[in-house]
Amino acid sequence: MKLLGRLTSINVRKAMWTARLIGLDLDREDWGAGFRSPQEPEYLALNPNGLIPVLIDGDFALWESNSICRYLAAKAGATALLPAEPQARATVEQWMDWQAGELNNSWRVAFMALVRGQPATPEAVAASVAGWNRHMRMLDQQLDETGAYVCGERFTLADIVLGLSAQRWKNAPIERVELPAVEAWLLQLSERPGFAEFVGNGMP
Repeated sequence: MKLLGRLTSINVRKAMWTARLIGLDLDREDWGAGFRSPQEPEYLALNPNGLIPVLIDGDFALWESNSICRYLAAKAGATALLPAEPQARATVEQWMDWQAGELNNSWRVAFMALVRGQPATPEAVAASVAGWNRHMRMLDQQLDETGAYVCGERFTLADIVLGLSAQRWKNAPIERVELPAVEAWLLQLSERPGFAEFVGNGMP
């Protein structure tokens, strides 16, 4: 299998960390800023959104990073990461969807302005930071309730995708609220194979 996308992308790193944790040797090819453009016809034929990453498995192409993580876990039979039992699986997917939708939308303006240099008003940035901290408090509350990982006692795909998001929040040049449960959880995650390479590597 091959993954198309530059390693500086948080969404590429989600898939790469998943692959590492399930023991999959995933080939990666650079696409995106500084490399081949995902607006090229060859790439758009695989993903009409023109975004990275794309997973290629034979003649099958899959886009959306969280879907790629689910596919990799399912194909490897990694039921510890993606449970087979419907309610347990739904809980993992619920938090993955929350990460991709609610949490990502909260930080987008602030991150793109403060880290990527895109124009935004101070008011818009401040509102985004406030929303980002509010959503991270929700994650902190969940981790405080479980006392371990996002969905309970077991490390799952939800911890992979939210671990990368939490690391981005921790590294962002913003005023952060204190979230002790998130800090303790990130320390646990740092002991996992691939964390230093794909998560705690200083990349935004």
